[in-house]
Formats: sequence, C-alpha cells, structure tokens
Amino acid sequence: MERKEVILSEHLEGSLEDAIGRCSHDRLFVLCDTTTLQLCWPLLAPMRCMAGAQTITIGATDEHKTLESLSAVWTALQQGGATRHSLMVNLGGGMVTDLGGFAASTFKRGIQYINIPTTLLSMVDASVGGKTGINFGGLKNEIGVFNCAASVIIDTQFLRTLDHQNLLSGYAEMLKHGLISDEPTWAELMRFPLDDIDYGHLQRMVARSVAVKERIVDADPLEHGIRRALNLGHTVGHAFESMALAQERTVLHGYAVAWGLVCELYLSTRRAGFPRDKFYQTIQFVRDHYGRFPFDCNDYPRLFELMTHDKKNTSGRINFTLLGDLGDIRIDQTATREEIMDMLDFYREY
Repeated sequence: MERKEVILSEHLEGSLEDAIGRCSHDRLFVLCDTTTLQLCWPLLAPMRCMAGAQTITIGATDEHKTLESLSAVWTALQQGGATRHSLMVNLGGGMVTDLGGFAASTFKRGIQYINIPTTLLSMVDASVGGKTGINFGGLKNEIGVFNCAASVIIDTQFLRTLDHQNLLSGYAEMLKHGLISDEPTWAELMRFPLDDIDYGHLQRMVARSVAVKERIVDADPLEHGIRRALNLGHTVGHAFESMALAQERTVLHGYAVAWGLVCELYLSTRRAGFPRDKFYQTIQFVRDHYGRFPFDCNDYPRLFELMTHDKKNTSGRINFTLLGDLGDIRIDQTATREEIMDMLDFYREY
C-alpha cells in the first residue's frame, strides 16, 4: 500500500488547491455529514478549487456508519455522473473519512479521494493509515479495505468547532500514542490542561501524534505485525462500543478506547509487568476525564463474545496488544477467559 501525503496545513485553501491539483479528475464531489455540512462546508464552499463541486450528505454519528449510508453515497456518485476518473473529498470526522474512503475505494473499482479530518479523533487516527470501512452485523468496522487517501489535510482550526466530549474522544487516541511511544510524550499528554486548551500547543501535540502513527504504518502498512501496536485499548474498547451500539446508547469511539486502555493496561500489569505507578496515573486520568462505561456481571458473556470477533484474533484466541513499559510493545498477547473476567471485575470495581 503506497503511502500518501499528510499535510499539516496552516493555510487550508492553498493546501487543498495543491492537493486537488495533483489529482487529475473530471468531476469533484464532497462528502459531509449533517454536522460538517453546517459547520465546516461553509469554509470550503467559497474556495476557487471547490467550484462545481457536488456535495453528498449522510447522517452524523457512528450509528450512520452503515451499509445503507454507503449505498446512499454510491447512488449519489452514480446519479452525479461520477466516473472512475472522479475525485471525492471527505470532510468530517472518523465516520465520514472511514465510510467515504470505503465508498471511493469501491465505486467503479476505486476513485481517488482526499481526507480533510474535522475532529481531533479523525486527525490523529481515522484519516491516516488507509483503513476504510463500515460497521456491519453489530460489529465495529467489520467490512472495509486498506486504501490510502491521495492526501490528508490536517488543519487544527476545525478543532475550535468541537464540543468538549468530541475533543476528549480524539485525545484518548493521542494518549494511546503516548503510551506506545516514550515517557516524555506520555507525560506531556498527562499534564496538558484539557479544561483550558492552548490550541497552539495542541497543534504541536497533534503533529507529534500523527508522526507516531505514520511511523508505525510505514513499517507495517497492512497490519501483519507492529501496526497492531495501534490496537492498544481497542480489543476491549470495540467490545464496549459494539455493546453500546446494540443497546442504542452509542458512545464516542475515543471514550470506548479510553475505557479499553484501563482494561488492557490492567492486563499489562498482570501479564507483562507494566509499572504500577504509571498504570494508576493513567487510569486515574481516564476516570477523571472519561468517567466509566456502565455494565454488570450479566454482561460479561456478551463482552467476551464480542472480543472473540476482533480482527486481530488468530486460531480462536483473543489477542491483545499489551505493554511491558511505556513504548515496550507486546503484540499478539493472549489471555484466558478467567483473566478476562478478572479484568472486567477490576474495571467495574475500581
């Protein structure tokens, strides 16, 4: 999978004009959700490079990351006269960049697309690395392909449109990147004042967080090995997210990852010797900022079953990414059913 350009932009119009200019195309489409159509599209609409662009709109939030929304995008492309030489710009959070990337990758066997992430989560996670897809059968990201955007344009001015919950959602992925990196990166994230945000400082932290993901994706673009480091917190986090989706109490992805980090760092202390002082500092940070995901012991069998569907699993075993220390990554780690039940007990009781 060929790596594409990630642009940390300080002038959105110039960056977008350059990116579009590198993609020879006959028609231009812009995919938004109902929120970004209202808050973000007005910033792009007057730009000269957007002249003649056709907008496609889908519902906002993860509950619309479905086959029905995907079909609606394909239909809009078809009715709009898109050919295999057309170009689509995905303007939105992770749901839009994931679904839009999948729609572009499969329409006419693939058209070019550009991602403009508008949430912190999509800037540091969903828009970089070439993963595209939709939820299916009650499971997160069950259907999709690897296919990189032609360009990813990251402009942190969009972060000023975010509510605090969505900012925290993205910050959880940054925290994960800190845990798999080194102590200074983790410590900076733990100290950053989330209740009084310095957006200039945050922009520099976003750049470093994106660089962590790019470095890992470059080393393992199709997730055969070290890219699984990026799944820290996700085996349990996706189970929480899928259960919440089925119960119609949708939670933000980053919150689920934060709760998953608590569980998988607990396993890390038990299985890999992760330092207890850093463990308790991290989970206290999560509890202070993200609260907790409510469930009881009757939900254990369902959560365990959801973990068995994780795409990292092999030979019927649930695989986790664990840490021996900050930056000491242990991929393809297994745990017994009893250890997983103990982990869920800890989460509920702490």
